Amino acid sequence: MDVTTTADAGLLGASDDEHVAFALRESRVIFTNDRDFLRLAASGVQHAGIVFCAPSDSRIGDVIRYLALMHECLEPSDMVNHVEYL
Repeated sequence: MDVTTTADAGLLGASDDEHVAFALRESRVIFTNDRDFLRLAASGVQHAGIVFCAPSDSRIGDVIRYLALMHECLEPSDMVNHVEYL
């Protein structure tokens, strides 16, 4: 699994639209607890995929196991314009 952080991508302070555009260009799924990304997806903004986890819903170990399972079971094309909820 190849992970890029906001800092690694040089996107600290960038708008949500800029994050989505970067992720789409790089074919990267966004993992977030920011509901603004759900609003962008619902408005029809194209994206490479969004995995949403509410801040208090899961323990970190469970989240990592779920993300690893998604990585094993899904192709990048399966996530395009798809939102997955943890």
